[in-house]
Amino acid sequence: MNAITVNTSTMQAVVATQYGGPEVLQVNQLPKPIPQDDEVLIRIRATSVTAAHTAMRTGRPLYGRLFLGLTKPKISVPGTDLAGEVEAVGKNVSRFSVGDQVFGSTDIGGGCYAEYVSIPEKSVLLHKPAQVSFTEASALVEGSTTSLPFLRDFGNIQPGQKVLINGASGSMGTAAVQLAKYFGAEVTAVSSTANLEWVQELGADQVIDYTREDFTRKGQQYDLIFDTVGKSSFSRCKRALTKNGIYLSPVLGIRTLLEVVVSSVRFSIRGKGKRAIFSATGLRDFDERFNNLVFIQELIQAGKLEAIIDRTYSLEEIVKAHRYVDRGHKKGNVVVIMDN
Repeated sequence: MNAITVNTSTMQAVVATQYGGPEVLQVNQLPKPIPQDDEVLIRIRATSVTAAHTAMRTGRPLYGRLFLGLTKPKISVPGTDLAGEVEAVGKNVSRFSVGDQVFGSTDIGGGCYAEYVSIPEKSVLLHKPAQVSFTEASALVEGSTTSLPFLRDFGNIQPGQKVLINGASGSMGTAAVQLAKYFGAEVTAVSSTANLEWVQELGADQVIDYTREDFTRKGQQYDLIFDTVGKSSFSRCKRALTKNGIYLSPVLGIRTLLEVVVSSVRFSIRGKGKRAIFSATGLRDFDERFNNLVFIQELIQAGKLEAIIDRTYSLEEIVKAHRYVDRGHKKGNVVVIMDN
Protein backbone atom coordinates (compact mmCIF):
# COMPACT_ATOMS: atom_id res chain seq x y z
CA MET A 1 0.00 0.00 0.00
CA ASN A 2 1.44 3.39 -1.04
CA ALA A 3 2.08 5.97 1.66
CA ILE A 4 0.20 9.27 1.40
CA THR A 5 2.24 12.44 1.92
CA VAL A 6 0.43 14.94 4.14
CA ASN A 7 1.62 18.50 4.55
CA THR A 8 1.52 19.31 8.25
CA SER A 9 3.48 22.58 7.98
CA THR A 10 1.64 25.88 8.15
CA MET A 11 2.42 29.49 7.35
CA GLN A 12 0.96 32.90 8.03
CA ALA A 13 -0.90 34.41 5.12
CA VAL A 14 -3.34 37.23 4.46
CA VAL A 15 -6.72 36.04 3.22
CA ALA A 16 -9.42 38.14 1.55
CA THR A 17 -12.66 36.33 0.72
CA GLN A 18 -14.64 39.42 -0.28
CA TYR A 19 -14.14 42.88 -1.75
CA GLY A 20 -14.12 45.89 0.53
CA GLY A 21 -12.09 48.06 2.86
CA PRO A 22 -8.81 47.13 4.57
CA GLU A 23 -10.71 45.17 7.21
CA VAL A 24 -11.45 42.37 4.70
CA LEU A 25 -7.76 41.39 4.99
CA GLN A 26 -7.36 38.72 7.65
CA VAL A 27 -4.12 37.05 8.78
CA ASN A 28 -4.68 33.27 8.98
CA GLN A 29 -2.71 30.07 9.23
CA LEU A 30 -2.66 28.18 5.92
CA PRO A 31 -0.88 25.05 4.77
CA LYS A 32 2.64 25.75 3.59
CA PRO A 33 2.72 25.06 -0.17
CA ILE A 34 4.60 22.08 -1.61
CA PRO A 35 6.27 22.80 -4.95
CA GLN A 36 5.26 20.74 -7.96
CA ASP A 37 7.85 19.36 -10.39
CA ASP A 38 8.12 22.64 -12.32
CA GLU A 39 7.71 24.98 -9.35
CA VAL A 40 9.91 27.01 -7.01
CA LEU A 41 9.05 27.39 -3.32
CA ILE A 42 10.02 30.88 -2.15
CA ARG A 43 10.37 32.01 1.41
CA ILE A 44 9.12 35.58 1.08
CA ARG A 45 11.14 38.18 2.94
CA ALA A 46 9.34 41.30 1.70
CA THR A 47 6.35 42.31 -0.39
CA SER A 48 4.86 45.66 -1.34
CA VAL A 49 1.53 47.42 -0.93
CA THR A 50 0.60 49.71 -3.81
CA ALA A 51 -2.45 51.57 -5.08
CA ALA A 52 -2.93 48.72 -7.56
CA HIS A 53 -3.23 46.30 -4.64
CA THR A 54 -5.81 48.44 -2.87
CA ALA A 55 -7.80 48.61 -6.13
CA MET A 56 -7.68 44.81 -6.34
CA ARG A 57 -8.90 44.65 -2.73
CA THR A 58 -11.93 46.83 -3.47
CA GLY A 59 -12.66 45.28 -6.86
CA ARG A 60 -12.71 48.73 -8.45
CA PRO A 61 -12.82 49.78 -11.18
CA LEU A 62 -15.45 47.13 -11.83
CA TYR A 63 -14.00 45.98 -15.17
CA GLY A 64 -11.07 44.54 -13.16
CA ARG A 65 -13.44 41.92 -11.73
CA LEU A 66 -13.48 40.25 -15.15
CA PHE A 67 -9.97 39.06 -14.26
CA LEU A 68 -10.11 39.06 -10.45
CA GLY A 69 -13.55 37.53 -9.82
CA LEU A 70 -17.03 38.95 -10.37
CA THR A 71 -18.49 38.81 -6.86
CA LYS A 72 -15.45 37.92 -4.76
CA PRO A 73 -11.69 37.48 -5.33
CA LYS A 74 -10.78 34.32 -7.26
CA ILE A 75 -7.39 34.34 -5.52
CA SER A 76 -7.91 34.48 -1.76
CA VAL A 77 -4.30 35.41 -0.87
CA PRO A 78 -3.51 38.86 -2.34
CA GLY A 79 -0.15 40.45 -3.11
CA THR A 80 1.74 40.48 -6.39
CA ASP A 81 5.37 41.44 -5.66
CA LEU A 82 8.01 39.54 -3.75
CA ALA A 83 11.63 39.31 -2.72
CA GLY A 84 12.93 36.27 -0.90
CA GLU A 85 14.90 33.04 -0.91
CA VAL A 86 14.37 29.79 -2.77
CA GLU A 87 13.65 27.12 -0.16
CA ALA A 88 12.87 24.17 -2.44
CA VAL A 89 12.63 23.37 -6.13
CA GLY A 90 10.76 20.76 -8.15
CA LYS A 91 12.69 18.03 -9.94
CA ASN A 92 12.31 19.71 -13.34
CA VAL A 93 13.55 23.14 -12.24
CA SER A 94 16.91 24.20 -13.70
CA ARG A 95 16.97 28.01 -13.50
CA PHE A 96 17.00 28.29 -9.69
CA SER A 97 18.65 26.44 -6.79
CA VAL A 98 17.93 26.25 -3.08
CA GLY A 99 19.32 29.34 -1.36
CA ASP A 100 19.04 31.66 -4.37
CA GLN A 101 17.86 35.16 -3.54
CA VAL A 102 15.13 36.21 -5.95
CA PHE A 103 12.64 38.96 -6.72
CA GLY A 104 9.70 39.24 -9.07
CA SER A 105 5.96 39.38 -9.57
CA THR A 106 3.01 37.02 -9.70
CA ASP A 107 0.74 39.72 -11.21
CA ILE A 108 -2.93 38.74 -10.99
CA GLY A 109 -1.88 35.31 -9.69
CA GLY A 110 -1.43 36.91 -6.24
CA GLY A 111 -0.23 34.88 -3.28
CA CYS A 112 2.55 37.19 -2.07
CA TYR A 113 0.94 38.35 1.19
CA ALA A 114 2.25 35.17 2.78
CA GLU A 115 5.39 33.70 4.31
CA TYR A 116 5.76 31.28 1.40
CA VAL A 117 4.60 31.01 -2.19
CA SER A 118 5.13 28.26 -4.75
CA ILE A 119 5.14 29.42 -8.37
CA PRO A 120 6.19 27.96 -11.72
CA GLU A 121 9.84 28.30 -12.68
CA LYS A 122 8.56 30.11 -15.77
CA SER A 123 7.37 33.16 -13.86
CA VAL A 124 8.39 36.80 -13.82
CA LEU A 125 11.16 35.88 -11.38
CA LEU A 126 14.87 36.70 -11.41
CA HIS A 127 17.89 36.58 -9.16
CA LYS A 128 17.94 39.60 -6.85
CA PRO A 129 20.76 42.08 -7.50
CA ALA A 130 23.25 41.70 -4.66
CA GLN A 131 23.52 45.43 -3.97
CA VAL A 132 19.89 45.83 -2.84
CA SER A 133 18.13 44.38 0.18
CA PHE A 134 14.99 42.26 0.07
CA THR A 135 13.01 45.32 1.16
CA GLU A 136 14.45 47.47 -1.63
CA ALA A 137 14.04 44.75 -4.26
CA SER A 138 10.35 44.26 -3.49
CA ALA A 139 9.81 48.02 -3.67
CA LEU A 140 11.34 48.21 -7.14
CA VAL A 141 9.09 45.68 -8.86
CA GLU A 142 5.62 47.15 -9.41
CA GLY A 143 6.38 50.82 -9.99
CA SER A 144 9.30 50.29 -12.35
CA THR A 145 7.84 47.41 -14.39
CA THR A 146 4.66 49.46 -14.93
CA SER A 147 6.39 52.74 -15.76
CA LEU A 148 8.94 51.19 -18.13
CA PRO A 149 6.54 50.02 -20.88
CA PHE A 150 4.50 53.21 -20.66
CA LEU A 151 7.51 55.45 -21.22
CA ARG A 152 9.65 53.29 -23.52
CA ASP A 153 7.11 51.28 -25.52
CA PHE A 154 3.85 53.24 -25.61
CA GLY A 155 5.39 56.71 -25.33
CA ASN A 156 8.50 55.94 -27.41
CA ILE A 157 10.46 58.27 -25.14
CA GLN A 158 13.45 59.95 -26.82
CA PRO A 159 16.47 61.90 -25.54
CA GLY A 160 15.73 65.60 -25.21
CA GLN A 161 11.96 65.20 -25.08
CA LYS A 162 9.98 67.07 -22.45
CA VAL A 163 8.19 64.63 -20.15
CA LEU A 164 5.82 65.45 -17.29
CA ILE A 165 5.20 62.91 -14.50
CA ASN A 166 1.98 63.55 -12.59
CA GLY A 167 2.04 61.89 -9.17
CA ALA A 168 5.83 61.87 -9.11
CA SER A 169 6.14 60.97 -5.43
CA GLY A 170 4.35 57.60 -5.52
CA SER A 171 5.78 54.15 -6.22
CA MET A 172 5.14 54.47 -9.95
CA GLY A 173 6.07 58.15 -10.07
CA THR A 174 9.44 57.79 -8.37
CA ALA A 175 10.35 55.01 -10.78
CA ALA A 176 9.06 57.02 -13.76
CA VAL A 177 11.18 60.06 -12.89
CA GLN A 178 14.33 57.94 -12.73
CA LEU A 179 13.50 56.01 -15.91
CA ALA A 180 12.68 59.15 -17.89
CA LYS A 181 16.03 60.66 -16.86
CA TYR A 182 17.78 57.42 -17.82
CA PHE A 183 16.30 57.72 -21.30
CA GLY A 184 17.63 61.29 -21.56
CA ALA A 185 14.39 63.25 -21.23
CA GLU A 186 13.88 66.63 -19.60
CA VAL A 187 11.62 65.78 -16.68
CA THR A 188 9.00 67.89 -14.93
CA ALA A 189 7.63 66.29 -11.76
CA VAL A 190 4.24 67.18 -10.28
CA SER A 191 3.94 66.58 -6.56
CA SER A 192 2.87 68.13 -3.27
CA THR A 193 4.83 70.82 -1.46
CA ALA A 194 6.45 68.43 1.02
CA ASN A 195 7.91 66.20 -1.70
CA LEU A 196 9.27 68.72 -4.21
CA GLU A 197 12.86 68.81 -2.95
CA TRP A 198 13.48 65.08 -2.83
CA VAL A 199 11.76 64.52 -6.20
CA GLN A 200 14.37 66.89 -7.60
CA GLU A 201 17.04 64.80 -5.90
CA LEU A 202 15.72 61.82 -7.86
CA GLY A 203 16.54 63.69 -11.06
CA ALA A 204 13.58 65.93 -11.94
CA ASP A 205 14.69 69.03 -13.86
CA GLN A 206 11.63 71.06 -12.88
CA VAL A 207 8.95 70.57 -10.25
CA ILE A 208 5.36 71.78 -9.97
CA ASP A 209 3.46 71.95 -6.70
CA TYR A 210 -0.04 70.77 -7.58
CA THR A 211 -1.46 72.42 -4.44
CA ARG A 212 -0.51 75.81 -5.88
CA GLU A 213 -0.43 75.41 -9.66
CA ASP A 214 -2.35 73.56 -12.37
CA PHE A 215 0.24 72.22 -14.80
CA THR A 216 -2.34 72.19 -17.62
CA ARG A 217 -2.66 75.99 -17.36
CA LYS A 218 0.99 77.00 -17.14
CA GLY A 219 1.42 77.40 -20.89
CA GLN A 220 4.14 74.72 -21.05
CA GLN A 221 3.89 71.83 -23.50
CA TYR A 222 5.24 68.30 -23.16
CA ASP A 223 5.89 65.44 -25.56
CA LEU A 224 4.67 62.95 -22.95
CA ILE A 225 2.41 63.36 -19.93
CA PHE A 226 2.44 60.25 -17.73
CA ASP A 227 -0.41 60.52 -15.24
CA THR A 228 0.60 57.79 -12.80
CA VAL A 229 -2.31 58.49 -10.44
CA GLY A 230 -5.10 59.05 -12.97
CA LYS A 231 -6.03 62.40 -11.42
CA SER A 232 -6.18 64.29 -14.72
CA SER A 233 -7.56 63.46 -18.17
CA PHE A 234 -6.55 63.62 -21.81
CA SER A 235 -9.05 66.41 -22.52
CA ARG A 236 -7.65 68.53 -19.68
CA CYS A 237 -4.06 67.85 -20.73
CA LYS A 238 -4.45 68.43 -24.47
CA ARG A 239 -3.37 72.08 -24.21
CA ALA A 240 -0.22 70.96 -22.38
CA LEU A 241 0.74 68.44 -25.09
CA THR A 242 2.82 69.14 -28.18
CA LYS A 243 1.14 68.63 -31.57
CA ASN A 244 1.95 64.90 -31.51
CA GLY A 245 2.08 64.58 -27.73
CA ILE A 246 0.89 61.50 -25.87
CA TYR A 247 -1.10 61.25 -22.64
CA LEU A 248 -0.29 58.01 -20.79
CA SER A 249 -2.50 56.57 -18.06
CA PRO A 250 -2.34 53.28 -16.11
CA VAL A 251 -5.74 54.09 -14.57
CA LEU A 252 -8.79 53.31 -16.69
CA GLY A 253 -12.21 54.85 -16.25
CA ILE A 254 -15.10 55.36 -18.68
CA ARG A 255 -13.84 58.83 -19.61
CA THR A 256 -10.30 57.63 -20.25
CA LEU A 257 -11.58 54.68 -22.28
CA LEU A 258 -13.58 57.00 -24.56
CA GLU A 259 -10.60 59.34 -24.92
CA VAL A 260 -8.31 56.45 -25.84
CA VAL A 261 -10.73 55.18 -28.49
CA VAL A 262 -11.52 58.57 -30.04
CA SER A 263 -7.92 59.81 -30.10
CA SER A 264 -6.69 56.50 -31.54
CA VAL A 265 -9.24 56.64 -34.36
CA ARG A 266 -8.27 60.21 -35.19
CA PHE A 267 -4.58 59.29 -35.13
CA SER A 268 -5.19 56.32 -37.43
CA ILE A 269 -7.04 58.50 -39.95
CA ARG A 270 -4.59 61.42 -39.92
CA GLY A 271 -1.37 59.61 -39.12
CA LYS A 272 -0.54 62.31 -36.58
CA GLY A 273 -1.99 64.23 -33.66
CA LYS A 274 -2.35 64.07 -29.90
CA ARG A 275 -3.57 60.84 -28.37
CA ALA A 276 -4.28 59.01 -25.11
CA ILE A 277 -2.92 55.55 -24.34
CA PHE A 278 -3.93 53.11 -21.61
CA SER A 279 -2.56 49.64 -20.89
CA ALA A 280 -3.01 47.05 -18.15
CA THR A 281 0.68 46.12 -18.07
CA GLY A 282 0.16 43.23 -15.65
CA LEU A 283 -2.03 41.48 -18.24
CA ARG A 284 0.45 41.65 -21.11
CA ASP A 285 2.13 38.50 -22.39
CA PHE A 286 4.71 36.66 -20.31
CA ASP A 287 7.76 37.36 -22.48
CA GLU A 288 7.17 41.10 -22.36
CA ARG A 289 6.69 41.15 -18.59
CA PHE A 290 9.73 38.93 -18.03
CA ASN A 291 11.97 41.04 -20.29
CA ASN A 292 10.82 44.21 -18.56
CA LEU A 293 12.01 42.83 -15.22
CA VAL A 294 15.32 41.81 -16.83
CA PHE A 295 15.75 45.43 -17.95
CA ILE A 296 14.98 46.67 -14.44
CA GLN A 297 17.41 44.13 -12.95
CA GLU A 298 20.16 45.49 -15.21
CA LEU A 299 19.40 49.09 -14.22
CA ILE A 300 19.56 48.17 -10.53
CA GLN A 301 22.89 46.40 -11.04
CA ALA A 302 24.21 49.46 -12.86
CA GLY A 303 23.13 51.76 -10.01
CA LYS A 304 20.62 53.60 -12.23
CA LEU A 305 17.49 52.87 -10.21
CA GLU A 306 16.94 53.57 -6.53
CA ALA A 307 14.22 52.21 -4.25
CA ILE A 308 12.27 54.90 -2.41
CA ILE A 309 10.65 53.50 0.74
CA ASP A 310 8.16 55.45 2.80
CA ARG A 311 7.09 53.00 5.51
CA THR A 312 7.44 49.34 6.41
CA TYR A 313 4.95 47.12 8.21
CA SER A 314 4.81 43.55 9.47
CA LEU A 315 2.39 41.04 7.94
CA GLU A 316 0.19 41.36 11.02
CA GLU A 317 -0.09 45.09 10.24
CA ILE A 318 -1.42 44.56 6.70
CA VAL A 319 -4.66 46.41 7.49
CA LYS A 320 -2.68 49.45 8.69
CA ALA A 321 -0.53 49.29 5.58
CA HIS A 322 -3.57 49.33 3.29
CA ARG A 323 -5.22 52.14 5.24
CA TYR A 324 -2.07 54.21 4.82
CA VAL A 325 -1.90 53.57 1.08
CA ASP A 326 -5.64 54.35 0.78
CA ARG A 327 -4.90 57.88 1.99
CA GLY A 328 -3.10 58.54 -1.28
CA HIS A 329 -0.16 60.44 0.16
CA LYS A 330 2.61 57.87 0.37
CA LYS A 331 6.13 58.92 -0.48
CA GLY A 332 7.53 56.21 -2.68
CA ASN A 333 6.79 52.64 -1.59
CA VAL A 334 5.18 50.82 1.31
CA VAL A 335 6.76 47.45 2.08
CA VAL A 336 5.61 44.55 4.26
CA ILE A 337 8.55 42.78 5.90
CA MET A 338 7.97 39.19 6.97
CA ASP A 339 8.84 38.08 10.49
CA ASN A 340 9.99 34.67 9.32
